[in-house]
Amino acid sequence: MNLFSYARADDVASALEGRVARPGTAFIAGGTNLLDLIKENVARPEHLIDITRLSLRAIEPTREGGLSIGALVTNSAVAYDATIERRYPLLSKAILAGASPQLRNMATTGGNLLQRTRCHYFYDVGTPCNKREPGTGCPAIEGHNRMHAILGTSDRCIATHPSDMCVALAALEATVVVSRSGSGGAEERRIPVADFHRLPGDTPELDTNLQSGELITAVELPAEGFSQHAAYLKVRDRASYAFALVSVAAALQLRDGVVSAARIALGGVAHKPWRIPEAEQVLVGKPAQAASFAQAAEILLHGAQVHAHNAFKVELVKRAVVRALEDARDQSVKS
Repeated sequence: MNLFSYARADDVASALEGRVARPGTAFIAGGTNLLDLIKENVARPEHLIDITRLSLRAIEPTREGGLSIGALVTNSAVAYDATIERRYPLLSKAILAGASPQLRNMATTGGNLLQRTRCHYFYDVGTPCNKREPGTGCPAIEGHNRMHAILGTSDRCIATHPSDMCVALAALEATVVVSRSGSGGAEERRIPVADFHRLPGDTPELDTNLQSGELITAVELPAEGFSQHAAYLKVRDRASYAFALVSVAAALQLRDGVVSAARIALGGVAHKPWRIPEAEQVLVGKPAQAASFAQAAEILLHGAQVHAHNAFKVELVKRAVVRALEDARDQSVKS
C-alpha cells in the first residue's frame, strides 16, 4: 500500500476543487471497493477526499414524476425505501441480491456505479492486465475465464462488470447526474446510464465515461418503474455474497396477457450491463409466453464469443431470461 494524504470536503464545490488541484486524487465514501483496491495495490491514490459530509443523501421526487437518489444514499437505504419498493421493485430486488447486509449498509449509490471488475487477474498485481496496466495483455483470454464475459468483449479485455444495482438501473433507463468545476462554480451534466459504462474496446482501463474531475451527485429514475411486473434473477455459485455468473433484470407491462412494453438487462456477461432494445421490442404485441421470451434471449446473445471455461453461459442466459420474464409476468399474482 502506498502512502496517501487525506482531507474531508464540506460541499460539492470544495470536493471538486480539491480533485482538480491535486492530480492523483480519489474520492472516498463507503470505501467498500476502493479500500480493497488500495490494499491490493491495484489503486494507488496520492490523496483521498472524504465526501461523506456532502448533502447527497436524499431520496426525493423529480419534477418529471420520477425519483432522485443522492449519490451518498446507502444501498440498504435505497433497497428498503418504501417508495422504491412500491414504484421501482426491480431496483430494490437487485440491490438485495448483491453483497452482504454489512456491505450494503456502507456502500453508496455513486460508489456502486464506479466499482471495478472482480477479475482475479485484475486484482493480482503479479500478473499482466490491460485494465490495470494498458498494453500488458489479458491473461484471462487464454487462462481461467469461467466468470468472464461473452458479450461486447475485445482482444484487450474480457472482464465483467460486477454490479447488480447497475443492471436494474440499465433496465429502468436511469440517468446519472454529475457535477464538475466550471467558471461560475459547479456545473451539472446528465448521462443516460446506458452511456455511463463502457465496453473495453482498445481502452479497457476506462470503465466509464465520467470525465476527470467529475463527481456523481445523484441517480434519477424515470416516472415509469414497471411496478406491477418486475423480477431480478441472479444465478451464482452460492446463495449469498457471490458475484453473478448471469443475472437478469426483467420488467413487463401487460394488457390482457399481451406485452405492451418490456425491459431486459443482463449482468455477469459483459463489461457493462447488457441491454439490446431489439430484444425487448420483439416481445411487444405478443403473448407473455416462453416462446417469445426465448426469442428475446436469442437476440440478446447475438455476437456472443465464448472461451474455454465460460461457454456454459450461453445456455444459462437463455434459460435465465425465460425464467426471469416468467417471474416478472407472474409477479403481481405472487404478491
